[in-house]
Amino acid sequence: MDTYTTVKNRILQLLGEKKMSIHRLAMESAVAPSSIKNILYGKSKNPGIVTIKMLCDGFGISLIDFFDTEDFKKLEQEIQ
Repeated sequence: MDTYTTVKNRILQLLGEKKMSIHRLAMESAVAPSSIKNILYGKSKNPGIVTIKMLCDGFGISLIDFFDTEDFKKLEQEIQ
């Protein structure tokens, strides 16, 4: 799995766990709903770390919590 897909899947997982809609996450994180949708639907394949941190703030978790998953630990090097 690539990094983009792993980030997207983690956001979707957290939306489910926290029972949040995209709109609520946008309100809690101060990230525009269109930006979140662009990440989830593939228009933005390289979200910046500041955006991810803002999403984490909206979810009420740290960056460490966001990236501390088996999927992120298993990621292969992007550049071969």
